[in-house]
Amino acid sequence: MPLLARYDLDALRGWSRDSLATRERSMWRYREVMPLLDGESPITLGEGWTPLIHAAHLGARLGLSQLYVKDESLNPTNSFKARGLSAAVTRAFHLGATALSIPTAGNAGNAMAAYAARAGLEANVFMPRDVKTPFIRECELYGANITLVDGLITDAGKMAAELGKTHGWYDVSTLKEPYRIEGKKTMGYEVAEQMDWTLPDWIIYPTGGGTGMVGMWKAFAEMSALGWIDPVRRPHMVTVQAAGCAPIVRAFDTGTEKAEPWEAAHTIADGLRVPRAIGDFLVLRAVRESGGAAVAVEDADMVAGMRDLGSLEGISAAPEGGAALHALRVLIAAGRIEPHHKVVLYNTGGALKYLDVLA
Repeated sequence: MPLLARYDLDALRGWSRDSLATRERSMWRYREVMPLLDGESPITLGEGWTPLIHAAHLGARLGLSQLYVKDESLNPTNSFKARGLSAAVTRAFHLGATALSIPTAGNAGNAMAAYAARAGLEANVFMPRDVKTPFIRECELYGANITLVDGLITDAGKMAAELGKTHGWYDVSTLKEPYRIEGKKTMGYEVAEQMDWTLPDWIIYPTGGGTGMVGMWKAFAEMSALGWIDPVRRPHMVTVQAAGCAPIVRAFDTGTEKAEPWEAAHTIADGLRVPRAIGDFLVLRAVRESGGAAVAVEDADMVAGMRDLGSLEGISAAPEGGAALHALRVLIAAGRIEPHHKVVLYNTGGALKYLDVLA
């Protein structure tokens, strides 16, 4: 069962959102609701406060005047994973951990290795053997110990857990500890602040392990309790997965509370090749409570989306970002998203590690 970090929000009700104006432009500007105790400093590389880009050209093509892209590719290590791993490594460091482990499809391993190096901790990264070479090389760059595993990220997770127990490693895999969510939730805080504390009508988010979706939904609840946003109005949350690995979409469509593991998972989007998410029920809860949607996207449509984000807006988008754009098209065609709606699409990583899919 996943653990969630909680804060004394009643004691924080005197904390004014106006105080943020003079703070550092990183996710640690929200430190009162982050996993830091008094006197502790974060393990940071400047993650967060990524741009919210008004995608006017793309929006005009789609008939949307209020389309925005939250571009997470500008985080350290080129993806949104920097947020979660900065928070997780920070807490692990202050708890006295000396060695960390993680199973990964790519970007999470890169981020963990970078922040472990920053903290002076040992990093043990377990990846599927067929992971793209740039992900392996980047882990090597940060001095991580890399193990390539036959199978998928779930198989890498099993090996990491087994060896971790033997060696006493601190496990920072998705939802095996509560702090990666705390880093990811800052995407919700930032969108609220960047939109002058009025949330969008729709958030479209690529979903593998799901910590970002769970984290943002948690952030909206926290901001409501703090009196920073309208306590009633929340965005419709859209989870986007690959057609070749869509366990949460299938569970949403069939009305189940948990997702059955996806057999023979395959997709060019490594971050979406997660056949079973530990927090699947939390993702489904957020989507359903928000009146949102779940969309599965073919690989070819992801690549088309990458090209459109690049050629129309100059945004370097990973296949996951391309998938989010195609899901937006699907929802427009279905009449769910209308021309007057304000939409935020998340590009969770950059294209540079995925240039081979454009060939």
